[in-house]
Amino acid sequence: FSGKETPLTQFSDRLATAINSRGPLCIGLDPMPSRIPPHLGDGVTAVQSFLETILEATAGKAAAYKPNMAFFEAMGIDGMRLLIDLRGKCPEETIWLLDAKRGDIGSTSEAYAKAAFEVYGADAVTVNPYLGKDSVAPFLADPGRGVFLLCRTSNPGAGDFQSLGSPPLFLQVAKAAQSWNDHKNIGLVVGATMPEELVEARKAAPDLPLLIPGVGAQGGKLEDVVVPALLDPPGLALISASRSILYASSGEDFAVAAGQEADKIRQDIHHIIQSYFDKNPIKS
Repeated sequence: FSGKETPLTQFSDRLATAINSRGPLCIGLDPMPSRIPPHLGDGVTAVQSFLETILEATAGKAAAYKPNMAFFEAMGIDGMRLLIDLRGKCPEETIWLLDAKRGDIGSTSEAYAKAAFEVYGADAVTVNPYLGKDSVAPFLADPGRGVFLLCRTSNPGAGDFQSLGSPPLFLQVAKAAQSWNDHKNIGLVVGATMPEELVEARKAAPDLPLLIPGVGAQGGKLEDVVVPALLDPPGLALISASRSILYASSGEDFAVAAGQEADKIRQDIHHIIQSYFDKNPIKS
């Protein structure tokens, strides 16, 4: 990896700094060639122009960017090279969160972790904890790198397994993650489409930051997640929006539209926070 190197500081500190300085917005990078504005052309070159322009248009508006590895892999070797190149374009002091959903037996996870952190330059990565602690451990070895464990995901079929058991599996994941957090670099993925479960996960693991996908195109609502994720109880969270920002316009104004949509989401989050404190003033 020849892009920007991650500073040798604890991931939790870097995440808190990014959120406190720019707010909790995380912008997902899910490049769909069929939705790239036509005037950019086609192929990987068009995707590169599109994403580099999006990064420029939204710089300073997000605490993190979340490239989804599947969309880059689908473009073949050129897509993987693009993912590496984009890492070097990430704005300073912004978290580069690789949405890879890795997880396998120990030796394989060691290779996955090496790829995520050393080849692709990720500051953090999403990981599937289904295989247990030994499958997660290689990703946790460096306190400067973060791991967001899949807990209660935003897809319609999430409850097929995640809601089974008593307590349900997603709460068992949350409690285990809290106990594994020796390096203060674990977070949880909890979908915005599951606000009741988000409340439960936050209570089960109050010390862990949350990554909350599903706002916008997937149907999640900010008013359902901002307070339990950030304020009651107080905690860190990244609230992720992807398609609603990336594809705010399909015309030549796509960059302006993306920046405006990012600003709108940030303003909506601010208004929800302000309303909360208006109703719950801090007592001196």
